Amino acid sequence: MTPRACIRHALLIHGAGAGGWEWNLWQDVLRSRGLGTVAPDLRPAPEGLAATTLDHYRRQVRAELDALPRPRAVIGASLGGLLAWLCADLADAVVLINPVPPAPWAARLPARDWPQVVPWRRDARLASTRRAMDDADEAAALYAFRRWRDESGAVLREAYAGVEAAAADVLAVEAPVLCIASQRDDDVAPELSAQFAAAIGATLLTWPSPSHVGPLLGRDAARLAAQAADWLSAR
Repeated sequence: MTPRACIRHALLIHGAGAGGWEWNLWQDVLRSRGLGTVAPDLRPAPEGLAATTLDHYRRQVRAELDALPRPRAVIGASLGGLLAWLCADLADAVVLINPVPPAPWAARLPARDWPQVVPWRRDARLASTRRAMDDADEAAALYAFRRWRDESGAVLREAYAGVEAAAADVLAVEAPVLCIASQRDDDVAPELSAQFAAAIGATLLTWPSPSHVGPLLGRDAARLAAQAADWLSAR
């Protein structure tokens, strides 16, 4: 990318159990700033969700990102943040939001036991959705409750076990990185995001959200998207 070029396109990668819909607010803001955006749904393997691995998703992200004109950014949240990082070599700028970190930082994630298929769609409840989104309004909580999807346990086991990468590979990404961490996050602690951001030389933005999904779905999500757009425009 030449010094005068600015980011014109962005690929937005959703988190586990969600879909491209969770980027609706961000897409409105980014498009209003002149950025073309793509927010695909990650697709399970042809053999089904139980057979889906992290590499199935990684290959999809790489193909989608490689198809975008440059200069381009990849933006990922939670599991999507890990996938964005694994594809950062194809991007001119990277934004990670409460990202599931690679190894060795993944060892500090809360221990979880994932079944073969995580039944987030089957077990979805509006009350638990509201609790997970306590900085979102009622309409956003209802919208999300109706759209949660089941997830591959194998994908989550791989991610939480820690994707191995040599230190040189982890630190060699040339694209600028913005890491956004919710002030309170029970899934990926802000301290862990800060440690990861420091190790990779990323700019850290701590956002006053009490939830993991608040930066995308909370009442102030559009304001955060505008700050991210400003950061991208300066790259």
